[in-house]
Amino acid sequence: MRPLDREPAALAMRIGVVAAEAALATFARNLDLDDLEDGIDFQGAIGPAEWPVFSLVIDTLAEAGPGDRRTLDERRADALNDLARICMAAKNRAGAA
Repeated sequence: MRPLDREPAALAMRIGVVAAEAALATFARNLDLDDLEDGIDFQGAIGPAEWPVFSLVIDTLAEAGPGDRRTLDERRADALNDLARICMAAKNRAGAA
């Protein structure tokens, strides 16, 4: 029997948290918060090497559900907030362990 932290679901969650943390770090490194008023050109601001993970995370979090009338920019802004909450929750959980 595998230890619980080596179960496939636990490993997948850990990979997801790592991807979320990498995406948030990429955002923090590459985007100027003063430019947020004008909208964000994510692909123009994120380097090609970091784009695949960042894009995967943000696009997953910003996916429009049925009846969602928010614009892509609104969904991405909410996705960034969700991303920050995911990373903070993971950090708090790791600190409690």
